[in-house]
Amino acid sequence: MGRILSISNQKGGVGKTTTAINLAASLASAERRTLLVDIDPQGNAGSGLGFTTADYERGTIYDVLVGEKTLDEVILDTDLRYLQLAPATPDLTGAEIELVSMEQREQRLRQALDSVRDRYDFIVIDCPPSLGLLTLNSLAACDAVVVPLQCEYYALEGLSHLVKTIGLVKQGINPELQLDGILLTMFDARVSIAHQVADEVQKHFPNQVFRTIVPRNVRLSECPSHGKPILLYDIKSKGCEAYLSLAREIMGREPQRDVA
Repeated sequence: MGRILSISNQKGGVGKTTTAINLAASLASAERRTLLVDIDPQGNAGSGLGFTTADYERGTIYDVLVGEKTLDEVILDTDLRYLQLAPATPDLTGAEIELVSMEQREQRLRQALDSVRDRYDFIVIDCPPSLGLLTLNSLAACDAVVVPLQCEYYALEGLSHLVKTIGLVKQGINPELQLDGILLTMFDARVSIAHQVADEVQKHFPNQVFRTIVPRNVRLSECPSHGKPILLYDIKSKGCEAYLSLAREIMGREPQRDVA
């Protein structure tokens, strides 16, 4: 059964979609069968892999959540052999409203993923920058949450609220849910506030911060406009090295998780 990871932070601009795309691509480069699921209505996970809405004739994750398609029907192959995508479009905004009246509304994504989970080693979910019903579906479906956190002022704002939400979902909906770790992103070693934020996060969340730190990197910010993950755009960049390192960290935790 594939391990399901949600990339979540209700604060925008923290590198959430960048992390979802490049973590998924890095896992796939290690020949781990990986599915990237986009449940953010902005649909940037798909565009970051070179897709446009014209490629989604078979349907999107919206169609899956409202019961009009199966997940199998909307999954697309990507340029990486071991990576597939379940895409999203702005239509997904309407799903928040439509799901309200549906039975087991917070379990719709989990039910969809259960049908394909045994085909993948990892399923990575790119969440919207909010704590609405779409993110709730992701938290209900996943095994663990990866929280990207920018190394800038106000970085800790809202983090405690997200951790509290994870606890509530664990208590009421998904007892297996855990915080896999906090990923420091956009780190600029020349700026003192970046070091201060890193120290503060380590202080408040000991043993819950990934060793990998994603630097502020020009090549990493360029690759979405080229429709490529960083390892297909510039494999020698510091950004690529960081996400390959993160993938190794996450893969390295698997034996421990199985024993537990």
